[in-house]
Amino acid sequence: MSDPRYRIDVSVITRFLPEQSQPEQQRYAFAYVVTIRNLGSLPARLLSRHWIITDGNGEVQEVRGSGVIGQQPLIEPGAAHVYTSGTVLPTRVGSMQGSYQMLAADGTYFEAPIAPFRLAVPGALH
Repeated sequence: MSDPRYRIDVSVITRFLPEQSQPEQQRYAFAYVVTIRNLGSLPARLLSRHWIITDGNGEVQEVRGSGVIGQQPLIEPGAAHVYTSGTVLPTRVGSMQGSYQMLAADGTYFEAPIAPFRLAVPGALH
């Protein structure tokens, strides 16, 4: 949606979690910190999420659910909501992307895209 009233910026920082990973069992754990910033002019509530997770073998898993980490935050214009979550992949490299389904204070539903980001064990990519 290009309407400036409904602008959400999503940024993600990832981190490999060696202490929770078991490479010998093809288990690679990653944490990600998401910042959801409301650049629009109306408050907006995050209702649900849709993630597309792709591992290094090209296998795709889709995850849909209500809110984020049990919350449906209302994000005021100019404000941000930050949360940390994680995922486990069977490969050393993968990616995630998706969208948040939002409800603006005027009753308009819209999607906030989450651009693709990489999950990688340090040194896995040259």
